[in-house]
Amino acid sequence: MNRIRRTLLQSILVLPAALVAGRGIGLGAAYAAGPGNLVVYFSRSGNTRVIAGQIGRAMDARVFEIVPATPYPEDYEETVAQATRERESGYEPALEAGVENITDYDTIWLGFPIWGGSVPPVIRSFLSGHDLSGKTLIPFITHGGYGIGNSLTVVAEHAPQARLAEPFVLEADQERRTLERVTDWLGQR
Repeated sequence: MNRIRRTLLQSILVLPAALVAGRGIGLGAAYAAGPGNLVVYFSRSGNTRVIAGQIGRAMDARVFEIVPATPYPEDYEETVAQATRERESGYEPALEAGVENITDYDTIWLGFPIWGGSVPPVIRSFLSGHDLSGKTLIPFITHGGYGIGNSLTVVAEHAPQARLAEPFVLEADQERRTLERVTDWLGQR
């Protein structure tokens, strides 16, 4: 088993145990499960959605999916081009809905994939559209092998009054690896 796959599997196995124990990943501080927790996420391929569901169950938290008012294109390359234009221009797309009663939550688990070395534009929209003053913001980030880029800086800039906790980061490029493995397998036929 290669090193990256082993690390990915270990991360997936450690996350539920840490969450069930009521500990924020890498935080060194306990976070109690219960109604003061909110899990907010955006996911295109489903990797971040899986983690959001797991955190929601373990922390007995409400789970809210960030959905753009105008969906991103189905085609991956078209989505990349649109997201690049939005990021470069600072555009914050409208969201289908926001979180009502955000004041009811003390801890917000914020999940997103890395797009072009940064947060997806809809994450900036979510952060700008909600007052997170005094809240603990715990990012959980997925990426395809290129790291988290400037995402934490962008989150901090768009939620300046929140307490930003250390993120949980997971390389989640199963789709690419699956395609490579199938191609290799087909090449042996």
